[in-house]
Amino acid sequence: MLDRIKASIPALPPAEQRVARLVLADPRSFSSLPVTELAERAHVSKPTVVRFCRSVGYDGLADFKLKLAGTVNEGVPFVHRAVDEDDKAGDIVVKVIDNAVSAFLHYRNAAASHAFERAIAALAQAGREGRRIEFYGVGNSGIVAQDAQHKFFRLGVYATAVSDGHVQVMSATMLQPGDCAVIISNSGRSRDLIDVAEIARRKGAITIVVTASDSPLAQQTTASQQVLLAADHPEDHDRYSPMVSRLLHLLIIDILTTGVALRLGPQLRPMLQEIKRNLRAKRYAAPGG
Repeated sequence: MLDRIKASIPALPPAEQRVARLVLADPRSFSSLPVTELAERAHVSKPTVVRFCRSVGYDGLADFKLKLAGTVNEGVPFVHRAVDEDDKAGDIVVKVIDNAVSAFLHYRNAAASHAFERAIAALAQAGREGRRIEFYGVGNSGIVAQDAQHKFFRLGVYATAVSDGHVQVMSATMLQPGDCAVIISNSGRSRDLIDVAEIARRKGAITIVVTASDSPLAQQTTASQQVLLAADHPEDHDRYSPMVSRLLHLLIIDILTTGVALRLGPQLRPMLQEIKRNLRAKRYAAPGG
């Protein structure tokens, strides 16, 4: 959460930058002080403090302080540890699991609920209206896009995963207002995905970007029709086989799927029940059944 605030400073107005620096200087005090004192310490107005909280993706001061308190007070019991070449199998088991747990706990405190609310609302509306939902990713992120397509497909939503750069350009060019483009990138530096994001914006589609908050792709996500779901982690984005980033992205897709399923509501139940009945015919009977 603090890394995200630090990365956002250049894009904030000068007054909100002072609030950001106050947070970074003493996050523990910021999470407990009243808004009047926070405004005095930052030499800004009280509304500016609230605007800052919303600018960095939170519902308001109360939501921001709650997440900040969790970050500085919880004492996450796991830290990210790189896997070394001479690690034994037992070391690898512990490190990989600890890294995943650490990333999830940090993300729980850093996740911007306001951004998720906007993304879920847009995806649910697109699903209800039969609009297109396109998931774009390349390489490892392309696999996450395929997982997203599978999950949304089961909700009866028209969704497609596209991982080929040329097909992505064609797909984005055919988007229309009301459609959703979900762009997934670990590094946020893929030229193909940055180009696709720009095309989708020009076509008036709602773009939902899942990437690191300090990446070039994230920096482009500023308009009202765009949503940034920042996924920051300690893993080097240049590593050969990203693990933590993939798990975080899959987690974000699960959150979006769950939120959309709840929004679509009762209309899903009959269809899901029928799918389960039909799938049972594809399974071997249990012994003694």
